Amino acid sequence: MSKIDFHSHILSGIDDGARNLDTSLNMHQMARQQEVDFMLATPHFYASQDRIDTFLKRRDEAMILFRNAVNATDEAEPLLIAGAEVAFFDGISKARDIEKLTIEGTNLMLLEMPFEVWNAGYIKEVEYLMRERNLKILIAHLDRFLLIPGNKRWIKELLDLPVSVQINADAFDSWLHTKQLVKLFKEGKAHVLGSDCHGAHHRVPNLNEGRAVLEKKAGRELLKRIDRQGEELLAEVLR
Repeated sequence: MSKIDFHSHILSGIDDGARNLDTSLNMHQMARQQEVDFMLATPHFYASQDRIDTFLKRRDEAMILFRNAVNATDEAEPLLIAGAEVAFFDGISKARDIEKLTIEGTNLMLLEMPFEVWNAGYIKEVEYLMRERNLKILIAHLDRFLLIPGNKRWIKELLDLPVSVQINADAFDSWLHTKQLVKLFKEGKAHVLGSDCHGAHHRVPNLNEGRAVLEKKAGRELLKRIDRQGEELLAEVLR
């Protein structure tokens, strides 16, 4: 089975992640040392700041630059898969061309919910994306939204939908939070891990950090399930 980092900002010069190509290559090497097989390159997309077509042009140029540099090193793994971390916005479910922001070769979208107390409208928009736009939704770093007071009800409603959930590998920072996150994985309400890495010296690729905690608290079988679920989410592109 493949070890997959479902959330990274490894591409340079496109968002607040890697600031240059050398940083990208250092991050790639760190992930390789952790025996990561695939990384999703998911730069931020903010509809209030960018157009889908211009964002994709910049992302694809950054991917070509990165892949050319990696090919020159003969150290291809982990392989990068292009995507985006799409920030939720009002009207996202009906936005033109929103499906172009899915992970390449799939209909899977990494969606970042708002950093505020949600409401019924937000949940309906996510539901519409899946039902009417035929998208699979992967909620980015749910662990961060669990900490927002007043959000418990809306998180429960979101998890009642057939969404998939990504947890950050560095989220297991306290006994109480770890217990909550391990429970989500055991109950099948959390599915995959991501490093959400932004650099080589801060917010670094650290997938094994989260995997080690989960293995200690829940056993190796849970890690196998996470890897299997990751492969299923990317089945179209991993064939």
